[in-house]
Amino acid sequence: IIVDDLVDTAGSILQAVNVVKENGAQEVRVAFTHPVLSDPATERLQSLPITEIVTTDTLPLPERKILSNMTILSVCGLLGEVILRTHEGRSVGELFDE
Repeated sequence: IIVDDLVDTAGSILQAVNVVKENGAQEVRVAFTHPVLSDPATERLQSLPITEIVTTDTLPLPERKILSNMTILSVCGLLGEVILRTHEGRSVGELFDE
């Protein structure tokens, strides 16, 4: 499992996937929070032997950049609750203790 905060051009992911495959990884899964996916990211991700890509909806993705092996997790509920708690002066940290 390769984890990153964001993927822009996917250059770092490309290198990381190549290294783990060269060292015997049978499957590679990639997770990142922010899918910037500037060109040539989509093409790079499609060309790599990645079993699954997991990301979030923190940035809008056009249909052409959503890959068949991509799972997009929604953070809408969490962000909404953070905004509400901040507005009401309540603890945001409690959300992460659950």
